[in-house]
Amino acid sequence: MLQTIRERAQGWIAWAIILLISIPFALWGIQSYLGVGGEPIAATVNGVEIPARELDRRVQETRFELRERLGAAYDPAAYDDQRLRAEALETLIQEALLMDVVGRLGLRVSDQEVQMQILSDPAFVSEGRFDKETYERLLRFQGLTPAMYEAQLRQKMSATQLIRAVSSSELATRAELDAYKRLMGQKREISYLRLPLAEHRTEEPIDEARITAYYDSNRARFQSPEQVKLDYLVLDTDSLSSKVEVSEEDLRQLYASDQSRFVQPERREVRHLLLKVDAKADEAATQAVLDEIQAIRARIQAGESFEELAKTLSQDPGSAANGGSLGIIESGIMVPAFDQAAFALKAGELSDPVRTPFGYHLIEAVKILPSEAKPFEAVREQLRTELAKQRAEGLFYDLAERLANISYESRDSLDPAAEELGLTIQHSDWVDREGGGEGVLSHTKVLAAAFSEDVLVGGNNSDMIEPERDRLQAIVLRVNEHREASVKPLDEVRAEIVTAIRDEQARSAAKSAAEALAEKLRDGSDWSAAGEGLKPESPGLVDRQSTEVPAGVLDAAFKLPVPTEGATSVGTAILDDGDAVVVRLTKVEDGQGADAEGTEDGFSAESFIITQIMGRQAYTNMLEDMKSRAKIERKASRDSEVAL
Repeated sequence: MLQTIRERAQGWIAWAIILLISIPFALWGIQSYLGVGGEPIAATVNGVEIPARELDRRVQETRFELRERLGAAYDPAAYDDQRLRAEALETLIQEALLMDVVGRLGLRVSDQEVQMQILSDPAFVSEGRFDKETYERLLRFQGLTPAMYEAQLRQKMSATQLIRAVSSSELATRAELDAYKRLMGQKREISYLRLPLAEHRTEEPIDEARITAYYDSNRARFQSPEQVKLDYLVLDTDSLSSKVEVSEEDLRQLYASDQSRFVQPERREVRHLLLKVDAKADEAATQAVLDEIQAIRARIQAGESFEELAKTLSQDPGSAANGGSLGIIESGIMVPAFDQAAFALKAGELSDPVRTPFGYHLIEAVKILPSEAKPFEAVREQLRTELAKQRAEGLFYDLAERLANISYESRDSLDPAAEELGLTIQHSDWVDREGGGEGVLSHTKVLAAAFSEDVLVGGNNSDMIEPERDRLQAIVLRVNEHREASVKPLDEVRAEIVTAIRDEQARSAAKSAAEALAEKLRDGSDWSAAGEGLKPESPGLVDRQSTEVPAGVLDAAFKLPVPTEGATSVGTAILDDGDAVVVRLTKVEDGQGADAEGTEDGFSAESFIITQIMGRQAYTNMLEDMKSRAKIERKASRDSEVAL
């Protein structure tokens, strides 16, 4: 049959059919036939696409930064995925808008500026100077070429030009400065009453229907996160150092070639007697001190004890009690004049008066400890460690390249790489996107790779990861087990829900009590309306930086309107610990204006602060205007968790 088709598929008709089939392939590719689209898109900004994978990466970075900053106080439930994704997407949209404007304005960064930025980056510095090999290696581990990295850096620097141009366009006037200083220096006379949360908490049974309703409306709070168990390989210089062979001959050769490093320089045990000379002393006063120390020197030469004279006459409080002893010193420790004189003396010799910024010294060399070299046996282990580390670093680069190649070529298993490189496959417990692991498993790059689509969904080995820039360490991982996110059963979280409901009830009751008391105060009652057992605090006049009152009280006090003469302003607030407070404002005193100080320096400093605030606001306004003019389309999230 196939032969028949082949024989008859001749002539112009067959070629026409082939041409018609070829056109769609040329224009749209095989995806148009298979129904396979490009990668998911989170949003488009003026036609520029923001990939969903970039949004995922930004959310992951945000969670990691929160965890690092808050430490034990970090609660994943307090930062739900919907909010983080929405905030991260807005940031990416702002960045896309900035780059769009940068392109339309034709802002450019010169090659020299990009080069200087790279040369000054501490991540690329080795032994105090830029190292090209380190630069290229770090970029390679991130999947970047120098050209790609420089293009990204150029974009960021161009955007920074725009931000600086807008932010620096504002100027604070004298009137604005005066108003700012009066407002910032303002003081307010307040009193406040705290209504403790604990006094409004009850142990009444919670209705089952309410527990169920709370559970249903807060399911995200009780969600067990998506988790994975990982298999991974770790290659680092620490493990390689223990495997590197270092012979005795190697150690002796290194010792012989760098023996000067192990030489102990000459040291001296010295003591001194100091008479201070004031930095502003005139010639006559200086000469008087010199004459005095010359007389002391003569007494020492006549046989009096240097030690006893130093105890009674030296003006150096640190050494006088010890007879002027400075212990054993090496050259270069003391100020140059003192150092030069001390190391020119013979053992037991007394110097002439030596002038330093501190005054005049008499120096005696008590003992001279000659230079000596440490024997090989004393530095053997130090040399072994250094040589092993050097060889391990050289070996690391070769093995890291092989690890990357083998794990890529055999993407369905870590066994080939482990066997060929002599590495042990390690296994993790359950970890989620926020971490949960220790050591290398706590790094954001490792977690991002573990939950990437290629590794998590595709079941492939990850690319080689270098978690830390300043450490030679490479990791390849794959997912062993995967557990989807799920909501914990109601019975498991029932006690937590009951506590949360009672807390809400207590906060609501405390807030209601505070508002009721505030109404009484506004109607002319005094603090006695709060009832017995509750006494107000009266700190009097407080400023915006006061530490005498809780931050919530201070914030409420400075938000209250200025009271009219003979009246008061009253407000309420909830403190961080849940207690409710009623705040009463009786008087407001403005700070001094700019004209009251009358100093140009003060004007410049305050003006700078206001200009910065105004500049940031101008930048925010610019972004909002750009958003209103741009064509922005937010796509539905890939996993349908949220509609962005």
